[in-house]
Amino acid sequence: MSTTLRFELRPTLTNASLNALFSAGSPGQGWPSWQRQPDTSDWQPVLARSLVYVCAFDGDRLVGFVNVAWDGRDHAFLLDTRVHPDCRHRRIGTELVHRARDAARGAGCEVLHVDYTVELGPFYTSCGFVPTPAGLIHLG
Repeated sequence: MSTTLRFELRPTLTNASLNALFSAGSPGQGWPSWQRQPDTSDWQPVLARSLVYVCAFDGDRLVGFVNVAWDGRDHAFLLDTRVHPDCRHRRIGTELVHRARDAARGAGCEVLHVDYTVELGPFYTSCGFVPTPAGLIHLG
């Protein structure tokens, strides 16, 4: 990892920095539209409601992000894990997830959930998640 790489919990973020990361790190063609993040999102309501979010910066550049939503009690939900394509395979994503896990535990959560597509299974398994059956209703 770069010597300028740093991780922060709940830093001030602009929509532009998050949209740039998600535009660069979004799944491409062949993915359902609901799995592609538009590059003009207003992230401020999301950030305001998050239990925590963790960011990775290389210098001043946002290169990684993960959000933790929750039910207000003991269940937390990992969302929107992204690492810039130029920075992948450097364990940044794993560190983001571990810091998010630790923050959720510190807030009193007992369970951290994550949904993912099949190709991301090895990543989340390496982060300590155990696959479980789940259900999904597509509302769009």
